[in-house]
Formats: sequence, C-alpha cells, structure tokens
Amino acid sequence: MAQLALGLASLGRPAYINLGREDALPRVRDVDAMRAQCHLVLDEAYEMGIRWVDAARSYGLAEQFLSEWLPGHEDVTVSSKWGYAYTADWRPDAEVHEVKEHSLARFTRQWAETSALLPKVGLYQVHSLTADSPLFTDRALQEAMVATGVPLGFSTSGPNQADAIRKALDLGIFGSVQSTWNVLETSAAAALGEAHAAGLTVIIKEGMANGRLAVRAPEPVVAQAKELGVGTDAVALAAVAQQPWVDVVLSGAASPEQLRSNAAGLTVEVVLPDLSEPAEQYWATRSALSWN
Repeated sequence: MAQLALGLASLGRPAYINLGREDALPRVRDVDAMRAQCHLVLDEAYEMGIRWVDAARSYGLAEQFLSEWLPGHEDVTVSSKWGYAYTADWRPDAEVHEVKEHSLARFTRQWAETSALLPKVGLYQVHSLTADSPLFTDRALQEAMVATGVPLGFSTSGPNQADAIRKALDLGIFGSVQSTWNVLETSAAAALGEAHAAGLTVIIKEGMANGRLAVRAPEPVVAQAKELGVGTDAVALAAVAQQPWVDVVLSGAASPEQLRSNAAGLTVEVVLPDLSEPAEQYWATRSALSWN
C-alpha cells in the first residue's frame, strides 16, 4: 500500500507554482514566518504518522528549516535533490526562481551543502532528469554520486518523462524514481511500472497537478468528491495511490488543514473516467502557471 510523504516545495520559499497555496500561508512570508509554517506542517505530519519528508536544494531554505526540526524526529526518512539552484533571493516577483545544471561541480557543491545540514540523508536524487541531461555521459559525475554511499534516485519532469525513466534505468545506479503522475498527466505510467518491476521505489509528485485538481478540478473529480465526502484533492491523490506501481505519494501541503485533507486520499477508493490530456498540452499549461 502506498505511503504518504510530505514534500517541502511550498514551505521553504515565499513563492511556488501551486494553485491554492496563497491562502494557506502567512500573509507576510518572511523567513521567520515561513520557518514557523514549515515547522507547523512538519509537526502535523509527524502527529499523523508520516515518516518521510522530501526536500531539495532549490526549495529555498527548506533543508535548513527541516534540519532545525529534525532533532527528536530521528525516525523520519529524509530525501533531498540536487541539480537546481535557488536564485530568487527570497523575492516572490523574481524573474527566475531556479536554474538547473547537471554537472560534477554542481553536484559536489550541493551534496556538501545538503550533507552539512542533513547528516542522515536517506535518499539523494537528481532533480528533473531529462533524457538529454549531460549526466548520462558524465562518468565522473556518476562515480561521484555513487561514492557518497547514499541511496540514489532521480526525479523527472516534462512531456518525455518516460524516455528519461527508461534511460536512467539502464545506468543501474538508481534505487528510486520520483515522477509527475496525476489523472491529467498519465504518460509516464508504463515506464513507472517498468521501474517498479525493476525494484525501484516509485515516488509520485504533483499528484494534484500543481493544485489544478484542488481548485479547478474536472466535473468527474468534483462529483466523486461529493459522493465520498472528501475534497477534490483527496480524490486526486486516491487515484495516484491506487496505481499498482506507486510506493510513495507526495503531499505538497502548505498548511496542516491541507495536509489532513490530502491524507484522506489514502483512505478512499475512486472510480474515474480517463481525464488525461496530451502530455505536451499538460506541460505547456504547467509552464504558464504563475509563481505565487
């Protein structure tokens, strides 16, 4: 049965591309306010029995906030990611919020930063690996990753996730994959099934399509939510958890209330028609979402 984990993409920086996030956060999003909100959601997650938290170097101060909360919660599995650097300097209106680079220099620097903050990393992932990433031909980078002795994984994004997943499987160095799958974007399903069959832990992110399925869900999702007495967010995550190849479902909740609503998705079964969009259309829509 899939387990629920908490992702910190919405809690480590003042802006992110999640619809429905703005009203869940403090009105003033300075560092102290976001730290307090992050710790509040982490406390709620722990109380609910969630024992996996996922961060990234590009999630602003998420790793720092998590490191401050971790003492006394040593039974929590911590995963993080390298590859993107946070460049917004805490400005919600920044023109560029993060920049990706899959190089040995970027890995070396970010692994040192992560391990300094989080001494017990249970999984370190390449952030947004695509089939054209230089990582695939950079043997020195691959060897440096393996030399850490930390379990390795990768995340994927974009309309060609399946290609990246299959190419990464051939490297033989990864034990997990974190990909986008939701009822609007199902294109990676077969490749994720192959990864699961090969023994990789399959982690699903963006199960609510960056909030689209929470604030402007299609009518069948709305109808199912009403029938079951849960939110459309729970219906969306239930659809994820029901896939036989899913091991971990990430919640990107920005408040305790959102987290509790999300968690209901692992307690219900849903029946939905095919709502999937062409992958190119889905990712074009996602790219047009504003940081808020």
